[in-house]
Amino acid sequence: MDFSNIKLVVSDMDGTLLNENHEVSDRFYKQFKALQKRNIHFVAASGRQFQSIQHKLYDIKDEISIIGENGGIMQHDNETKVLLKLSQNNAAECIKALRKIDNCYIVLCGKKAAYIETSDEKFIKHLKNFYSEVMPVENLLQVKDDDFLKIAVFHFESSETFIYPHIKAFEDKYQVIVSGQNWLDISHIEANKAYALKILQQNLGLTSKETLVFGDFNNDIEMLKLADLSYAMANAHPNVKKQAKYQTKSNNEEGVEHVLDELINSKS
Repeated sequence: MDFSNIKLVVSDMDGTLLNENHEVSDRFYKQFKALQKRNIHFVAASGRQFQSIQHKLYDIKDEISIIGENGGIMQHDNETKVLLKLSQNNAAECIKALRKIDNCYIVLCGKKAAYIETSDEKFIKHLKNFYSEVMPVENLLQVKDDDFLKIAVFHFESSETFIYPHIKAFEDKYQVIVSGQNWLDISHIEANKAYALKILQQNLGLTSKETLVFGDFNNDIEMLKLADLSYAMANAHPNVKKQAKYQTKSNNEEGVEHVLDELINSKS
């Protein structure tokens, strides 16, 4: 593998850099320092809440770039910007439609916090693996004073099977993406990780030839197209494996770290 041009490494979080326990490996942190010495910039790009990404990568959060909420918000050079958001009316339309779906849980994702209107303890416990700032409210339609980055919807069995068919018609107006086994995201029609990554590449003066991307689910597909070296995890969705040029080990086998070792050794 020719890593000679790589100056930018971009990784999804859940199912990719994080293992099944939502943990970052010690091996990665050592590799990060090695990447820095070789002037390779690292980007965490996730559907996760921005604050949650910062929490997971707390020790290096000020030294990396972060793309959160599937491209709705980005941190670069310690400056955080909301890139694309849903209007109050957009959010209300989606919430009303989602309330009609059985056994789904709605999360209104704002810049300040993630808002929920359920008291289901099992769901809330699961939610806190992905969102560090959570605010319960009586009615999501009454939340006003925030920028709405997306709406995340959860189903304990399958978001693709039990949620997506009900809101597929929204694809004409919004970005509707199955972002995980249990999650589906609704965002501004132009919002995806690639939208933010393009801006970041332009800011850094880098191209696809200098970019390496890792991903595992459908919300990673667009950004995989922005890298000459694109990797699907062994545990990735079939759509991602079809799009990516290469495949690495699973997230539980430290597939990202396996490739990073090759990259670092190639530049020693």
